[in-house]
Amino acid sequence: MIIAIDGPAASGKGTLGQRLATHYGLRHLDTGLIYRAVARTMLDSGHALDDVAHAVAAAKSLDPARFNDALKDQRTGEAASIISAIPEVRAALLAFQRDFAATPPGAVLDGRDIGTVIAPQAEVKIFVTAAPQERARRRAAELRARGEPVDDAALLADIIKRDQRDSTRAIAPLRPAPDAHLLDTTTLDIDAAVKAAIALVERTRRR
Repeated sequence: MIIAIDGPAASGKGTLGQRLATHYGLRHLDTGLIYRAVARTMLDSGHALDDVAHAVAAAKSLDPARFNDALKDQRTGEAASIISAIPEVRAALLAFQRDFAATPPGAVLDGRDIGTVIAPQAEVKIFVTAAPQERARRRAAELRARGEPVDDAALLADIIKRDQRDSTRAIAPLRPAPDAHLLDTTTLDIDAAVKAAIALVERTRRR
């Protein structure tokens, strides 16, 4: 079984993906970490984020061992949003993600184009969303918990900017797949969101 979870930044899709993978005994891939790993490589090497040749080279030499929480700082996230809009980078990472999804017994993948591009054959597709203000609040709490300084107004502005960039990019824009279930988590805590997502999965499987 493949479960595709898409949604904008800080909508809760990553935590939801982890919990669903544990519940169903599947592997989990936070595809955002792939782009963050490429972005971190670019930042560490001092190359401009729009340097296509070096970005593609970083994507092709991707080391899964670098997929960790250290990539979740705000600077890397902003850089990843820019990196992910480069068509050549997306093409370089496509096979990696599809191979992960296709390996038995299946997987839960979360990102922005899982149900539309990476795994359109997924048995279950969920599009997770939440109001920008609530997503900014969650991200601020996450950053403060890690001891990082937070400018609340700037964080909200960045989330709105990323939503615009992700939804209007020419390649694989952020949008629900036609057969995706919409899950608004604005007023839900993670336990309630997981319960709602499991209900959607079970309803789909019964069909």
